[in-house]
Amino acid sequence: MKMWRTIAKILLDVGKRVVTDQTSTPSLGLPGPRDQAIVYDVTTLGEPDFSYHPVKDAIPDPGEVVWTWVPYEENDGRGKDRPVLVVAAHGSDHVVFAQTTSKDHDRDAQDEARWGRYWMDIGSGNWDARRRPSEVRLNRLMIVHINQVRRTGGQLERRIFVRVIAEIKKYLHS
Repeated sequence: MKMWRTIAKILLDVGKRVVTDQTSTPSLGLPGPRDQAIVYDVTTLGEPDFSYHPVKDAIPDPGEVVWTWVPYEENDGRGKDRPVLVVAAHGSDHVVFAQTTSKDHDRDAQDEARWGRYWMDIGSGNWDARRRPSEVRLNRLMIVHINQVRRTGGQLERRIFVRVIAEIKKYLHS
C-alpha cells in the first residue's frame, strides 16, 4: 500500500509540473518556469509595481535578496548564479529584480558609467556569507519566473530599499 501512495504522489507532482508549465507560460514574452531571466521591458510591461513586502517564506518577495541565474549582458548564453534584489512582483509567478555584486564599483564608477552601468551601495547582509558590502545595479532590471529562484539570502532594510527604488526610477525610461 505504501508503494502505491509513493507512486500516486510522484504522479501528482509530475502532473502539477506539467499543468504549471502549460498554464504559467505567459503570453507577453515573459520567461516560463524553466526559462532564464530576461531584461525587463518597461515599454511592453509598464513600470514595475515597486513595493517593499518581505515575508519569511519560500516565495521571493520585494525587499528580499535571493539567488538566481543571471545572464551576462552579452546575451551569449553565459551567465552566473548570483544574489539579486527583488524590487517588484509581476503577477503571482514572476519577480522583477536588480542584480547585486560584492565588487566595489566606486573605484571604477566613471568607467562603469562609460559602459552604461550604474551602481549604488546597499551595505552588507546575510545574503553574503562573508558579509561583504554589496552594490545593486540601477539601470538593468530583469524578470524571472519564481521557479528559477534558488534560495532567499536575506532582506534589505526598508529605508535602503526606498532609496534604491528612487535611484532605479531615474533610469527606467532611458
